[in-house]
Amino acid sequence: MKAFARLLGAGFAVAALAASIPAIADVEQGIDAWLRGDFAEAVNQWRPLAIEGDADAQFNLATAYKLGRGVRADLVQAEQWYRRAALQGHEEAEDNYGLALFQNGRRAEALPWLEKSVARGEPRAEYILGTALFNGDLVAKDWTRAYALVTRASAAGLPQASKAIAQMDQFMPLDQRQQAVVLARQIESNRARPAVPAPVTTNLPPSQAAATTKPVGAPYPVPGAAAKPAPVVAKAVAPVKATAPEPKAAPRVAAPASGAWRVQLGAFSDATRAKTLWNGLQPKVKGLGAVQSFYVKAGAVTRLQAGPFASKADAERQCDAIKTAGQPCLTVKP
Repeated sequence: MKAFARLLGAGFAVAALAASIPAIADVEQGIDAWLRGDFAEAVNQWRPLAIEGDADAQFNLATAYKLGRGVRADLVQAEQWYRRAALQGHEEAEDNYGLALFQNGRRAEALPWLEKSVARGEPRAEYILGTALFNGDLVAKDWTRAYALVTRASAAGLPQASKAIAQMDQFMPLDQRQQAVVLARQIESNRARPAVPAPVTTNLPPSQAAATTKPVGAPYPVPGAAAKPAPVVAKAVAPVKATAPEPKAAPRVAAPASGAWRVQLGAFSDATRAKTLWNGLQPKVKGLGAVQSFYVKAGAVTRLQAGPFASKADAERQCDAIKTAGQPCLTVKP
């Protein structure tokens, strides 16, 4: 099951694992055990299947190692299992593996994985690749695409991205920012994400020509459950001192004032696993009993969503309750 966590691994090693596959080993039984808090049993179900090559079991086992549930927390093991699932095309494993590589300083290795995640609209990947494009970190500078990607990440609710946009505004001429917003809307047309409003044309910081500015990149962290200080898109003269991100900081690019919002609980290669997760969570999480489930096909995967909610704030409150129950969640607007 492509579920449980969008968290970051760190380090890299090959785990020497050996186990026979018991007849009762089953990914869904592991999910049931996880949902009732029996993490050790969940790991026992997933490990033999992961060793055999089941991508969903590999992803779930990686998440258990990342969170330290059912096993001792081990970021090396987590990254290895994310990698194995990612190499089989497991999308959430690809996201986690690319982010882990970047966070661990292996940025050249991370770039191809980040590009794949960006193509699917993963906000953290958009934010990281966008700041890399702005600073020219291992890639040629492309301020228009950088601004567009970070704008999308900001619209998805990443506070780090909103702060990066404010810094980019100090260097980019207005016409270049307008081109970037057009590009962001083109990207948006293929994604169920908040709309990008027209750029503000008054009270903008003085623009500086790209040829005369030289942003100096400072290391920026991968946003995750335990976020480190916010990223820096540095000014031309001196780097801007990093500050800790505010979890509830409002994005600069506002979401539409109306429309039905949903929460997304994961993406699954097998639709029956999405239904199993929903049937297990609905009676346990306050608020889910009042909404309905949606099974949205997206290529080879099925996305489990629930709603509708009148506002993004309502959807975020429901996500908070879902995360408290141990299930990752994000807000989306179909």
